[in-house]
Amino acid sequence: MEARQRKPTTPQEASHSHENGKTPSFIARFEWKKWIQNVVFMLLALLLIRYYYYYESIPEVEVIARVNVPHEQMTFFAIPCSADYQNESFKECVPKKCGRVVIDNLVTEEEAKLLLRLVKDGLSFGGSNGGASILDLHSGALSKGEAFINIFETTKTKNIQLFSEEDFEAYKNVKNKILSTVSTSFGIPANKLFLTKPTFFSRMTNKRAKTVHDEYWHPHIDKVTYGSFHYTALLYLSNYGHDFTGGRFFFIDPDRNRTLEPRFGRVSMFTSGSENVHFVEKVKTGTRFALTVAFTCDPSQAIANPTLS
Repeated sequence: MEARQRKPTTPQEASHSHENGKTPSFIARFEWKKWIQNVVFMLLALLLIRYYYYYESIPEVEVIARVNVPHEQMTFFAIPCSADYQNESFKECVPKKCGRVVIDNLVTEEEAKLLLRLVKDGLSFGGSNGGASILDLHSGALSKGEAFINIFETTKTKNIQLFSEEDFEAYKNVKNKILSTVSTSFGIPANKLFLTKPTFFSRMTNKRAKTVHDEYWHPHIDKVTYGSFHYTALLYLSNYGHDFTGGRFFFIDPDRNRTLEPRFGRVSMFTSGSENVHFVEKVKTGTRFALTVAFTCDPSQAIANPTLS
């Protein structure tokens, strides 16, 4: 049983308990309200401090290629080479200079449209349950649900001729243009560069990742992730801000992040060593299409051009 509060029995007690007209219960409520206000103030102060330090610590972002600014002439962004090349087994593959290249008129609009049709036609037979789907015309790998199927076996079973020799000839011509530009940009003999795997089309959306293959946004180094890569190139087949939002390509540099906004027909290429740590930000809306083209100087890691046979 709770004890009842004793009423004041003397004038002194009554005077003390009703000083300035404030009862003990009123004082308690006042102190409790004051305590809550102090806690709220402290929490707001902590949030402001956290906001300041968090956003001040984010590296400044520099846009090196905007979607609405054409790079009709090849633009080379030089950066220091990493120490990776000191241990390079293929000395002829060591770049004369490291960096990033952007060019918008290497691939014709007709060629880009043809390649976009190829990836859309191929993905119509599959597609990942998550946000990233791939089509590899060299191995035939096609995302399907949470696994992969072979696009050539699938279309053969259905008695469908999905691709033509003309399609693959156009694909090879685009590859050769990119190889030649890699050669001249980084000072590597063209006859020492070979297409390597994985070279593939990608489709990215804002679907939630279902498998690790859908998690395209993690920072990585191509030479470490894929092993055989010496040079990486990307051909974009959709426009940032129009066909999709998010999905920009970021280089992570010591002083700041540098971003490239995809543009239909734009080609970017870079040395695949640890000087070019990069990632793709998550797609927010729409659909992003691209073709990744990889080159090596290791003949044992070379892959052939795709053929109908």
